[in-house]
Amino acid sequence: MQKQLPIVRLRNLIIEDTDDRFKWCMDEEVTKHLNMPDKYPPFTIEETRIWIEMCINKTNGYEQKAILTEDGKHIGWIDLKNIDSLNKHAELGITIGDKNYWGKGYGIAAMNEMLKFGFQEVGLNKIWLRVEVDNEKAISSYKRPGYVEEGILRQDRLRKGTYVDRLRMSILKEEFLVEKIIR
Repeated sequence: MQKQLPIVRLRNLIIEDTDDRFKWCMDEEVTKHLNMPDKYPPFTIEETRIWIEMCINKTNGYEQKAILTEDGKHIGWIDLKNIDSLNKHAELGITIGDKNYWGKGYGIAAMNEMLKFGFQEVGLNKIWLRVEVDNEKAISSYKRPGYVEEGILRQDRLRKGTYVDRLRMSILKEEFLVEKIIR
């Protein structure tokens, strides 16, 4: 029997999220698998604030949400990007920035909420993602809501001077809905 997932809530970003985001981006363990500039710090506090403003104003192509625990604690972010309205698919990205919440199901719970949003409100048919092949914990967590492997993207990311392969995974609307009914 699977462990019950925690309750999470997704909300639109607010400018007050800047400090949390900046703090999380200073932690190299949090950002190891994120596509970020190869410098430290990767962003200034001002660049972080500008990014959040672009998400709020929807001027960067991202549909980004804050991840909150049941009691309202901000612990990370999740987004849909590379939204293809014609073919009805988008790329998912997620980060649990507060490491106190790692490995406890918060990422999977947030993914389920974003998948519902993407399929039901945005009208997508497929949500895909790219994950580095050595990020085994993430790959395992993506399989839980029903993501399947599509293929390897060879030398797809430059990480600290070395090219790494990424796995492309996706879930279709019909697969997600069936998965939710079975659970």
